[in-house]
Amino acid sequence: MTRLLTGAALSALLATAASAEMLDLEKDELTFGFIKLTDMAPLAVAYEQGYFLDEGLFVTLEAQANWKVLLDGVIGGQLDGAHMLAGQPLAATIGFGTEAHIITPFSMDLNGNGITVSNAVWEEMKPNIPVDAEGKPVHPISAAALAPVVEKYKSEGKPFNMGMVFPVSTHNYELRYWLAAGGLNPGYYSPENIGGQIGADVLLSVTPPPQMPATLEAGTIYGYCVGEPWNQQAVFKGIGVPVITDYELWKNNPEKVFGITADFAEKYPNTTKAVVKALIRAAIWLDENDNANRMEAVEILSKPEYVGADAEVIANSMTGTFEYEKGDKREVPDFNVFFRYNATYPYYSDAVWYLTQMRRWGQISEAKPDSWYDEVAKSVYRPDIYLEAARMLVDEGLADAADFPWDSDGYKAPTPAADIIDGIPYDGHQPNAYLDSLPIGLKGEQVVVGNEVQG
Repeated sequence: MTRLLTGAALSALLATAASAEMLDLEKDELTFGFIKLTDMAPLAVAYEQGYFLDEGLFVTLEAQANWKVLLDGVIGGQLDGAHMLAGQPLAATIGFGTEAHIITPFSMDLNGNGITVSNAVWEEMKPNIPVDAEGKPVHPISAAALAPVVEKYKSEGKPFNMGMVFPVSTHNYELRYWLAAGGLNPGYYSPENIGGQIGADVLLSVTPPPQMPATLEAGTIYGYCVGEPWNQQAVFKGIGVPVITDYELWKNNPEKVFGITADFAEKYPNTTKAVVKALIRAAIWLDENDNANRMEAVEILSKPEYVGADAEVIANSMTGTFEYEKGDKREVPDFNVFFRYNATYPYYSDAVWYLTQMRRWGQISEAKPDSWYDEVAKSVYRPDIYLEAARMLVDEGLADAADFPWDSDGYKAPTPAADIIDGIPYDGHQPNAYLDSLPIGLKGEQVVVGNEVQG
């Protein structure tokens, strides 16, 4: 994908250069990767609205086949950076899977995922779900409604298979969180067995996001957790029903990040800040004036070079609504958040949550002190770079100083019990106490040995 500099674009670039605090870029031609999901929107918007050009950056955006290919591209240098799963920079840095020091100076969004089940499973769940006065299911729907279905399949000798997009994806951890909150064990990992199905009631496996609906329709899986538009696609195709969004699972939870290698940030510090400036502007544009630009964003994302799904499907969630059963469309104004609530600030507490889930399910095989979680978070999440870029935008009159948490210690206020599906609060300063409070999952010095939890 390339952009030709028209006379108008060149004039705009020169005008911006004259008025803005232009950085002395160490590298101005960049290639960024992404997966075809609506939450890659900040990259597409920064490109289409000319925000990269305003910073003197000539950017190519390239869709990637899957999350592993994307990560390998960043590590290998074929990609300068990418739209990433929040768990990827953390996992790579601690050596789970591919080992490399990846950092994130920019968080791309909040919320944006859902859990969908097949029509057949939904019909079996419905008797276990309360309804309101209009006969509609009461949300949020607990996985406790799925438990009898799983037990029935087990009694018939059928494994209950569900899909998620990658072992260190938000989707894996959210699906596991939902299942565990409803009393279902999603299984453990061990150093010898990285399938994540040790002791599992529900068997989770990897399916690339765009393939989720087809895999569900084929009956290979009975449900999945994925980002948009692939939950709404199941509704439009009439093959599945989203049962819960991650906004209902954990209100305003962090989702994707923009990832680069630590070497890139060190070698190209001004280029890194320029990229973050452009992405912050894109995020502001996506949320400003009560999401007034969302339909324009939908049209951008529907292009084949970006998400490539029908605009109607993308708009079903991107414009502040979400459809569960066909015809059951509800207002969810914060389903996709790109800038509100400090969505773009890379909080250490977000990083710590992902690390706790890695430990909870055995991807981190041994207990770690609270200080370790803090150290890893600070080596990967880089609010210092983010705030430098934000300060420049404020000085240029392109952002409002009130929109940034200048005095934060990098940790959000604890998430209250009312904002999480299982009613268990989360405080990033106390990861081990948090792990101990969760009913299913590794605690303290517990380890997975063979097919059982010991300790």
